Amino acid sequence: MQWPYFASLAGLSIFAYLLGAVPFGLILIKWFKSVDLRKIGSGNIGATNARRAGGGPLGLATLCLDVFKGALPVYLAVAFFPDSGHSLAVSLVAISAFLRHLFPVYLTSQPGGKGVATTAGCF
Repeated sequence: MQWPYFASLAGLSIFAYLLGAVPFGLILIKWFKSVDLRKIGSGNIGATNARRAGGGPLGLATLCLDVFKGALPVYLAVAFFPDSGHSLAVSLVAISAFLRHLFPVYLTSQPGGKGVATTAGCF
């Protein structure tokens, strides 16, 4: 393994980490409905509670964005590491996106979503 491999892996993992932590449901509901999603319904920031609080279109948008934040880093990892021997790198990037969705760094001590849509995007 060479330096460019580790640098690319670190960069993609950090990208997945930061993208996975974006609370799209919270942002969309706050932007369009001026409501804190964590104080409505189940208190979860995922697509189901976003649909409850903001309606079908906002719930669907949240679902699509949560899937996207799992799919994009994994797609980039597969593109950067095309050999099947680099599946560890792809797995690390997927786990980074998934864990940051569960424990978003942007919400300090608040929990994130359940990770279902982000996991689907990773697969």
